[in-house]
Amino acid sequence: MPHLKPKTLYITLSLLMVGLVALVYSVLLLYERSRSDALMLQQAGAAARRIGREAAAAVETELRPARVSVALLATGALSRAGNEAERLTALPQMAAALRANASVSAVYVGTSGGSFVLLRRLGDAATRKRMDAPAEAAFGLQSVNRDGGAAPRGAYRFYDAALRELQRRDRPDYDFDPRTRPWFALASEAGEGRLVQSAPYLFFTTGEPGVTLAQAHGGAIVGADVSLKALSEMLTRPQISRSAELLIATQGGEMLAEARPERRTPPKDGQALPRVAERASPLMRALWQRRDGEGHLAPVQLIDGHEWVSHALPLQGAVEAGAPLVLLMAAPREELQAFQIESRRHSLYISLGLMLLLLPLVHLLADRVSRPLRNLARQAEAIERFEFDGPDPQRSLIREVDRLAIAMTAMKHSLRRFLDISSALSAERDFDTLLDLILRETIAVAGASGGSVHLLSADGQTLEPAASRVRGETASRRGLTWQVNVPDSVAAPVRALQTNAPVEIDLSWDNPTHLSAYGRLFAVLGVARMRLLALPLKNSQHETIGTLTLTFPLMADGPSAPLGAARVAFVSALSGTAAVAIDNQLLLRARKALLESFIQLVAGAIDAKSPYTGGHCQRVPELTKMLAQAACEATEGPYAGFTMDADQWEALHIAAWLHDCGKVTTPEYVVDKATKLETIYNRVHEIRTRFEVLKRDALIEKLEAELGDAGVQRARAAAAPVQDELDADYAFVAASNVGGETLDPEAVARLRRIGERRWSRTLDDTLGLSIEELRRQPRPRPPLPAPERLLQDRPEHILPRPAADQLAGDNRWGFKLKQPEHLYHRGELYNLTISRGTLTEEERYKINDHIVQTLKMLHELPFPKHLKDVPEIAGGHHERMDGKGYPRGLTGAQMSPQARMMAIADVFEALTADDRPYKPGKRLSEALAIMRRMVAEGHLDPDLFALFLRSGVWRDYARRFMPAVQIDVEDASAYLS
Repeated sequence: MPHLKPKTLYITLSLLMVGLVALVYSVLLLYERSRSDALMLQQAGAAARRIGREAAAAVETELRPARVSVALLATGALSRAGNEAERLTALPQMAAALRANASVSAVYVGTSGGSFVLLRRLGDAATRKRMDAPAEAAFGLQSVNRDGGAAPRGAYRFYDAALRELQRRDRPDYDFDPRTRPWFALASEAGEGRLVQSAPYLFFTTGEPGVTLAQAHGGAIVGADVSLKALSEMLTRPQISRSAELLIATQGGEMLAEARPERRTPPKDGQALPRVAERASPLMRALWQRRDGEGHLAPVQLIDGHEWVSHALPLQGAVEAGAPLVLLMAAPREELQAFQIESRRHSLYISLGLMLLLLPLVHLLADRVSRPLRNLARQAEAIERFEFDGPDPQRSLIREVDRLAIAMTAMKHSLRRFLDISSALSAERDFDTLLDLILRETIAVAGASGGSVHLLSADGQTLEPAASRVRGETASRRGLTWQVNVPDSVAAPVRALQTNAPVEIDLSWDNPTHLSAYGRLFAVLGVARMRLLALPLKNSQHETIGTLTLTFPLMADGPSAPLGAARVAFVSALSGTAAVAIDNQLLLRARKALLESFIQLVAGAIDAKSPYTGGHCQRVPELTKMLAQAACEATEGPYAGFTMDADQWEALHIAAWLHDCGKVTTPEYVVDKATKLETIYNRVHEIRTRFEVLKRDALIEKLEAELGDAGVQRARAAAAPVQDELDADYAFVAASNVGGETLDPEAVARLRRIGERRWSRTLDDTLGLSIEELRRQPRPRPPLPAPERLLQDRPEHILPRPAADQLAGDNRWGFKLKQPEHLYHRGELYNLTISRGTLTEEERYKINDHIVQTLKMLHELPFPKHLKDVPEIAGGHHERMDGKGYPRGLTGAQMSPQARMMAIADVFEALTADDRPYKPGKRLSEALAIMRRMVAEGHLDPDLFALFLRSGVWRDYARRFMPAVQIDVEDASAYLS
């Protein structure tokens, strides 16, 4: 779309004024036209309904007396007559019915035998001519006699007004049979005594539209023909307009009457009504075809370039005519609205004149208004650029422009305040401080005296107080807890939550209900009346997370002005920003809680994995944070200026809990290895050895039987020295298996001598092994019986290190550990000759490997920026100040203070823990002495160890976690040197 060049204010106002006049005229014109159209349509509709009522009344007027006459004739002598002579005796009653009903053109009776008598009024020359009647004839009688089953004998008789017969004419060709007529069949089906009525049709004799009424009585059926020509006469009377046209027809399209009837030749059959589609005017035919499925027409129809106001209405009550009737009316629109059209033309001339007169005034107004508006435009551009430092817009003498300047100034300050508040809310990370900031800023903006924030509980049943401020100070008590589902609660937060909208409540000291709920607030504010404004706080998912309530003191007496929609709207907008900030903090707290639970879950699982670690992973974080707090509180020494912010405390907390997370990868049988030969192995070897013993026992038993008692005694005596030596050797091997501080070279040599002893294996040592064990067995196997050494380091005892577990010298973590060649070495001599403790070099590496795995695991976690030091803190507690620690060989200068703190905590907890099954917890004196030696050896940080002693952290920890029997030190100053 091409860019349109902006116009000057003069042109804009000129166009605006001219446009406004044109708009006003157009609106008035449209309004006047709509009113005129509505009035015209209303009047046309009223006229149509009036004509419809008149038509229905005309039909009913014609039919009502005719029904009475038919009923009287049906119950009189006419229906009881058994022959033609008797029927003719009822001629006076038939004539009376014709005289009493001008619309009844004929009355008649038909019998079940086919006889028929009809008396017709001869009221005009045309009717007499059609029947070829004498000029003085007033009635014509048509009869057909079939009494007794005789051949039909037709005759015409003519009577004067006094019923004197003037002429009789036999008509052999007149063989009318009433039994074939619809009225006879309708009355017969209806039953005796029930009046029936035919659908409208054209009377054969008169050519007029009408209906037949009939009623059965005995074996005869009495009928009467009722003319509906009064409808046509009625339609010619009303004059809706000069060219209006009206028509009445059945719903099937058979025309009964027109407002402008034309003389038409009756149809050949003399019975069928003319159809609208064939005999009506072109206008009526077009309108008839445009009716919808329900027979309705649009109020205005365009036909041949002319608009016609049209109506198609069912005639209420006209169903009595035998078929539902429809009134169709149309009038030219220009005739109905001639006066209104002339008025519109005059209004147009007046409006054009006003436009010309207003042009000078527009020039003056444009010049007067443009100057302050240009200033406001510049202010708006500055606000658009978020520049709020310029001067406020100047006031104007024009009220609207002045109000715009005031509004611009208010908007400028509101936007600046809103942005400042939003920035502050976004920057604040402490939840309690955030809530207090929200309250402080909202109270200031709203001009309130106090406020509170309630948060929805996890189950959604209560509103719990989170923060409260009164008269510029944080309240000592946060507030009351409200039940959400209490009906008609006096609590404003509950009402705001229930209505999901801002709520204003006026409270009075005199009201006991208000006093019981808010008595303390009344007392603090020192007022007798106050107003509460409560708003629901919604997060970005439009879920309610709590409420914000503000307190406004009111005058003790007199009416109180409302807070105002603008103030409530601004507070609502601010509460939305506050709600998002609160929700973000709640989500952050929930995620931190989840992370905390997961971390403690991992630490608890590590401690529960092996009794040798006990509660180590839970106590080290406590001791580390105690030492860190002491460093922060130090006023002298190297840590006098040491501080930690909230992010650093969080990092230390997580690192302390995860400092041994790598132990999940350390096999339990290595951690729990209490003797040198203890390991996971296939016990089938032990069972196989028992079978070997059983075999020898069986052989010994047989040999003893062969030797006899004397020979056995000699053999036992000869074997006793060897057996004693074996007992001593086994005792030595068992003692070596337990492990100790050191194993001297003589003991190692003796173990090797003992291992050289031979025994004969007679059973296959590959039976009962797993696939992996069979894969390690050397091939081929020696034939049985095979000599075996007593203690062996066999090839199958060595488990090679997988390629994935091998540590490259230039690994990306900087690990500098010496890695053994094999993963495990389970050789018997290799394990028994361990010089110190119970672990081989491979197993010792596997134990130390937990810190490697800790660093690997923590480096894989996507810690946020403020937690990036967690791996370094958690993975540095086995490093030494002299750089001889592991896994990276860091020096004290390369370690963070937090990592050095954890190293002290890890050592102190390990020395004093009393829940390890392999050793008792050391007394305080022993633990502190060992740690002093470790400081001297370059293992621990001397400054932190001195702080550990001087601050009393050792004492606080001992009282919380150590048994009283281990606490044997009151003053640790002796360990400072």
